[in-house]
Amino acid sequence: MAFQMKFKRYELKYLLTAKQKEQLLEVMKPYMELDQYGHSTIRNIYYDTDTFRLIRRSLEKPVYKEKLRVRSYVKANSKSDVFVELKKKYKSVVYKRRIALPEQQAACWLGGQKPCPLENQISREIDYFFAFYETLHPAVFLSYGREAFYSLEGGDFRITFDENILYRENDLSLESEVYGTPILDKNQILMELKTSGGIPLWMSHFLNQQNIRKTSFSKYGTAYQMMQSQFLGGKLYA
Repeated sequence: MAFQMKFKRYELKYLLTAKQKEQLLEVMKPYMELDQYGHSTIRNIYYDTDTFRLIRRSLEKPVYKEKLRVRSYVKANSKSDVFVELKKKYKSVVYKRRIALPEQQAACWLGGQKPCPLENQISREIDYFFAFYETLHPAVFLSYGREAFYSLEGGDFRITFDENILYRENDLSLESEVYGTPILDKNQILMELKTSGGIPLWMSHFLNQQNIRKTSFSKYGTAYQMMQSQFLGGKLYA
C-alpha cells in the first residue's frame, strides 16, 4: 500500500523520570487513550551527507532546519509498509511530509535504482532534497520503545513517551533486530507533546506542579554528538 500525508504542528519535548511518567499516566486517564500503534518499537534510518551536514546544521539551532528518515513501527520485511519522512522545522513549527511504501520499493527509490511509484508533490520534494544534498545516504539507525496517546476530547493533541532509545552506525536496516548504544539514562523518558494549538490545562498544571520544563532534545543530534565524542576519544588514545 502506498499513500502520502502532510501536516504542521508544534512538538514540545520534556525529560521525565519513570516515577513522573507513572504519575502522569494516572492524570491522563480521563483525557487520553492509546492510539492505533499503542505500544510499539520504532525503527528509524536517518539519512545524511558524507560530512553529516544535516545534523551539524540542526545542532546550530537555526531558524530553519530539515531532515530525512525512513521509519517502521514493526520489524520490517520487503513487503511491509515503511514511512519515508521529510521533516522541516521553521520558527518552532514542524512540517512533515510522509509517504508510505513497501520497504523494498522505498529502498529502491532512495537508493536511486527506481523512481518513486507515487508521483506527487511530496515525492518531488524528496527527490529535490536528494539532488540538493548530493551525497545523502543511510547514516544512523535509531530505535526506541514508544507509547502513543491521542486526545479523547477531539483535536490533534497527542502525547508520546519514548524509552530505551538506542543508536548504531552499522547494520542500517529496518529488517534488523533492535540493539545499539543508549542515549538516555535508564531512569529517563522522553515525552513529546504534539499539537497545532495549545496544551490542555490539566497538562499545564501537571508540568508546573512537577517543575518539569521544556527541553531542546534531538535523538539524532544526541547520537551524533556521542559518535563524535567516541571518535575523538579513540583518536586521542590511539
